[in-house]
Amino acid sequence: MLRLTEKVLFFFIIIFSFLNTQCEEDVIIDDLLCDFTTVIDETKYANLSSDNFTFVNAEIEGDCLSIEIGASGCDGSTWKFELIDSGDVAESSPEQRYLKLDFNNDELCDAYFESTFTFDLNPVKVQGSNKIILHLDGLDESLEYSY
Repeated sequence: MLRLTEKVLFFFIIIFSFLNTQCEEDVIIDDLLCDFTTVIDETKYANLSSDNFTFVNAEIEGDCLSIEIGASGCDGSTWKFELIDSGDVAESSPEQRYLKLDFNNDELCDAYFESTFTFDLNPVKVQGSNKIILHLDGLDESLEYSY
């Protein structure tokens, strides 16, 4: 009888260990979905100019905003990006938010490169809503973010 109890206990320990490992992997995968997070900063937004690049494409994929831009440079490997939200929420149906792309390019070459990167949109969700309109400075059309 003791032998059966030991086998059952061993079985539960193995199952528990597997489930615990599976949860940790899911968390890691979820953290890697977007390249960067969106920053909400009214002062930075107000002092930021969205230029020195052109939008090639922008679309929302799940909770990530995928942005493709083009700009001059040597190879684009040193480009730095930050998506800044104004902190303001326009009270409409659906609500609206305003964003700018902070693009730092210190490359002094005349070649033209395109790059795609993603930003986590979770910080701009509006509590009590399941959809917002995003206005990205320099992008011709608004984007609808449903969550």
